[in-house]
Amino acid sequence: MSRTSSRHPTELELEILKVLWRVGPATVRQVRDELAAVRDLAYTTVMTMMTIMDTKGYVTRVKDGRSFIYEAVYQEQKASRTMLQDVVDRLFGGSTRAVVQHLLETSALDEDELKQIRQIINRKSREKTDPT
Repeated sequence: MSRTSSRHPTELELEILKVLWRVGPATVRQVRDELAAVRDLAYTTVMTMMTIMDTKGYVTRVKDGRSFIYEAVYQEQKASRTMLQDVVDRLFGGSTRAVVQHLLETSALDEDELKQIRQIINRKSREKTDPT
């Protein structure tokens, strides 16, 4: 029985996308070399994954001599927004408050992190009350 397709990149697809977001357009070999620090993958495995990602529309590829140059189409901001929203919807019933509360209560935050969070909350509050 085949696996149902996901609305989001798989773990390996996301690792490949992170490489492309960081380094820009790259060959399979360049991506494999970048991944080597965290995962020892065969060249053919990375090539197969990147071909699948091209089919899914996550990357595009352009022939360059005997190689392809791959570039991320699925942008980092969109990935983080849609994947996080999926977690919020599925795990927390769509409640941003519940997510923030959970993170605040279960994370070991230092004073600097708490200060930064307060600044973000204050900025969002000002944006809501300032009509300009």
